[in-house]
Amino acid sequence: MNINILQLLDGAKKAQGLTVIIDVFRAFSTACYAFDFGASKIIPVGDINISYLLKEQNQDFILLGERNEQKPPGFDFGNSPSLLVKEKIEGKTLVHTTSSGTQGIVNAKNADEIITGSFVNARAIVQYIRQQKPRDVSLVCMGYACEYPTDEDTLCAEFIKNELSGISNNYKKMIETIKKGSGARFFDPEKQDWSPKSDFDLCLNLNRFNFVLKVEKENNVNYLRKIEI
Repeated sequence: MNINILQLLDGAKKAQGLTVIIDVFRAFSTACYAFDFGASKIIPVGDINISYLLKEQNQDFILLGERNEQKPPGFDFGNSPSLLVKEKIEGKTLVHTTSSGTQGIVNAKNADEIITGSFVNARAIVQYIRQQKPRDVSLVCMGYACEYPTDEDTLCAEFIKNELSGISNNYKKMIETIKKGSGARFFDPEKQDWSPKSDFDLCLNLNRFNFVLKVEKENNVNYLRKIEI
């Protein structure tokens, strides 16, 4: 098994084989919590205008996501697991657009298959990859707004690679590195309305969920399918 760690949009475009698009803070952590709250389907899109169009065409759809970390105008929820409301998303189709994670999905055109990556379902991801037995695995770290690498995404990729390679991980040390680095923004008092401290803990709740989210297509539209492991 060839395991490659790639970065940002360029990495997504180069990804081959079974591809894991990683966005810990917060797209693919939020997506896992949304499914746990009973969402029926999540449609990941890159272009925010597609989100608005899908909402116009389907008034029951829920808009979820961010630009510059904050909830865009007209959206039902931002990109925060802490701020999801189960009663409002249970049984609903969510349209999800973010500055990093969903951009990776739409740009990974050479991948054989795509699943999402985060710490909250890392063990399930590892088990799924082992079951699939791919020749090539691409772990794509989407970073901050696809602009520069971040501690949490790179460490998540390293965590998955180590697990697949039989190398032990020091997760406590990883958390400390993230908290001092790119995760520090969750502790900024001025950002609590859209990047609450509780998101830091929820997104780093290792192995909370025993499922993976696989990208499928329906009528040429991507959606995430929950696969129990």
